[in-house]
Amino acid sequence: MGAFFLLGSLLAAPALSAGPEDTIAQRVAACIACHGREGATTGAGYFPRLSGKPAGYLYNQLRSFRDGRRFNSDMVWMVRHLSDDYLREMAEYFAGLDLPYPPVPQTTDASDATLKRGRQLALEGDATRGIPACVQCHGATLTGVQPAIPALVGLPRLYVSSQLGAWLTQDRHALAPDCMAEIGRKMTTADINAVASWIALQPMPANPKPAASLPAPLPMRCGGMEAK
Repeated sequence: MGAFFLLGSLLAAPALSAGPEDTIAQRVAACIACHGREGATTGAGYFPRLSGKPAGYLYNQLRSFRDGRRFNSDMVWMVRHLSDDYLREMAEYFAGLDLPYPPVPQTTDASDATLKRGRQLALEGDATRGIPACVQCHGATLTGVQPAIPALVGLPRLYVSSQLGAWLTQDRHALAPDCMAEIGRKMTTADINAVASWIALQPMPANPKPAASLPAPLPMRCGGMEAK
């Protein structure tokens, strides 16, 4: 009798509520704390935008934090035990987001001469010092190129300058051959301030998505583009 009573009670009891659905969106929610809503950061912060960047680029950066080529204590702690497959899933999630960009700053404390130098470096480079133009690698509209070159427009000025500075001081590294380290070592702090100041003021093009390809070969070999 007792067994039948227990069985009846179990059948009559409401089903236990299921836990929250396990999705990649929920698992990467911690990223929002720094990078903004669903990886679309504001223009005023330090942290870069994740939404819509090429998956190959995001994947390479996550691996670099895990494997010691880049260092940020929070990023290293979050990814240090994750597999390549998990990192790729994270990268593809953020690459697939299509969110609006924040308004472009309308003012700057950079001088006209600084902005002119920044425009020159971005669009023409400096052949006398072996510095290619940003557009030669990052696309004519600086929105990045598939599969692994990031956009430069739509990023906070502080972030652009800090990352270029990290290349200059060799505090940031990428997969060999490390093309940005080679370029960064040829730039001065004035160059970095100039190009970051100019890029931060550029309006987003009508189509902000990464280009499918470049019209010409890269000016140098770059490990991030060669990695599988």
